[in-house]
Amino acid sequence: MVEVEWHEGRAKWRQIAEIIEDRIAGGEYGPRTALFEVRLAQEFGVNRLTVRKAIAHLREKGLLETEPGVGSRLAPGVGGDSSAD
Repeated sequence: MVEVEWHEGRAKWRQIAEIIEDRIAGGEYGPRTALFEVRLAQEFGVNRLTVRKAIAHLREKGLLETEPGVGSRLAPGVGGDSSAD
């Protein structure tokens, strides 16, 4: 589990979304990297609903795409991927 210094008064899902966005910008997640709710929930020590909110926020920003029953991954063109599917 990652030690996160949660900031009071700010939703955890928003803080997780910012961490993921920083990882994308920093190249930690490569093109088309899959992100799994269960793994992220365990990593951050939160429930899956919190992770789902973070993923939904990043999807709205165009950074992730989600396929029902499959999961979420970096959207085409994100994380150094210049190809579109």
